[in-house]
Amino acid sequence: MSEAEVVSAVLRRQRACRSFTDQPIEDATLTTILELATRAPSAQNLQPWEFVVVKDPDRRAAIWELGARLWAMGGSEAAKGVVPEAMHADVAQAVTSGFAEAPVSIVVGVDTTKCDRSMAGSSIWPAVQNLLIAATAHGLGSALTTISTLFADELRAIVAFPDTIDPLAVIPLGHLARPLGSSRREAVGEHAHREEYGIVW
Repeated sequence: MSEAEVVSAVLRRQRACRSFTDQPIEDATLTTILELATRAPSAQNLQPWEFVVVKDPDRRAAIWELGARLWAMGGSEAAKGVVPEAMHADVAQAVTSGFAEAPVSIVVGVDTTKCDRSMAGSSIWPAVQNLLIAATAHGLGSALTTISTLFADELRAIVAFPDTIDPLAVIPLGHLARPLGSSRREAVGEHAHREEYGIVW
């Protein structure tokens, strides 16, 4: 396969995983995934990302307890009717137990001493996307979640982030408990336009 074909195959395989085995992940693999995450572009090349790799079961449980609490406080109701019923049940299982069972959770933060909060997204989300793609390329499951970050101060305390680092995402990482099907996406022509909006690509 050409390099382009390999990249295309990985991108087409990448999707949210919400059920993991307890098989550990080697530190060497995690180092590679993190290094590839930092190959992302960032605003003014400031590289304001910080990653805390959490393996300790008690610390992981504390992180995901935050997500489960928010889910119970209204997250579940907010998602009803927005996503299909089967997906809602899958997310509920993941938030309340499945994500915590992943052997690794990576808390991603932005260092606001390096990057103004207004520029955080353009720096952090490309790095997170790289991390997700790198995990897929290594045969691992992952998911982009932000639910635990809504209790930012508590999450900071769990991973010892100072006040100057804002937690923006938590990525559960592990071997897939079951195979994932293909991602479901609308056709490119439904969202891409030629020269101006309304002229379908």
